[in-house]
Amino acid sequence: MGKAALVVIDMINTYEHEDADLLIPSVKAVLPQVVALIRSARRHGVPVIYVNDNFGEWRSHHGEMLEKALSGPYADLVGPIAPDEDSLFVVKARHSVFYETPLNYLLLQQGIGHIVLCGQVTEQCVLYSALDAHIRHLRLTVPYDAVAHIHEDLAAAALLMMKRNMDADSPAARDVGF
Repeated sequence: MGKAALVVIDMINTYEHEDADLLIPSVKAVLPQVVALIRSARRHGVPVIYVNDNFGEWRSHHGEMLEKALSGPYADLVGPIAPDEDSLFVVKARHSVFYETPLNYLLLQQGIGHIVLCGQVTEQCVLYSALDAHIRHLRLTVPYDAVAHIHEDLAAAALLMMKRNMDADSPAARDVGF
């Protein structure tokens, strides 16, 4: 089935967008678990792949995106999960981490057959990414306490769909084994 990778979705964020006020409390709640997953992955030599929306800034690269987020009012939500020198980074423009990105090729090149998704937003980017992972026959884990939501009821439904329809494991982050 291949080795595992941790995919961190859209956590490099300035939170200057619609629904940010609904999202931020959930991000604050899941942040410790996301930090723990990143640390665990790094400790176990598991690739950490950040896949992040470019928010329509087509001339930016990941360093600029990170710098902008770290200089904004929500740097405390970005600093603890910032990529290190070994992290991989893929820029996306739509909801799924796979849609018109090189992520699938990267996973194939790395021999990765299991992805652990964390980040935001459960009922949007995480859900669409999980579906795309499933149709690519990747083993999928989505720790329920390491994904942030805008709407709690939709997030609960999305997690249930991932478990039932996509065979995703959905343990607590502390129970994810790399």
